[in-house]
Amino acid sequence: MAKTLFEIKQSLEEQIGKRLTLTANGGRRKTIQRSGILAETYPSVFIVELDQEENAFERVSYSYADVLTETVELNFEEMNKMVLGEQ
Repeated sequence: MAKTLFEIKQSLEEQIGKRLTLTANGGRRKTIQRSGILAETYPSVFIVELDQEENAFERVSYSYADVLTETVELNFEEMNKMVLGEQ
């Protein structure tokens, strides 16, 4: 992804409102995978609203440093796969 915290923040601001899959390091060789929507960005953190049927809580926040150090990996889904109203 980007090389600086500022570049990471800028690239995430362009993705607000888009669906993503988040993979986080849970410690002790555990990885946590969640899906949701990138809701907001703040100067130091970003907020992801999680899918309620899959998760016990509504929102999680991570710092841009988590992305920089690859503790958190974000994969944005393409909306080209399915157009709403068509099957």
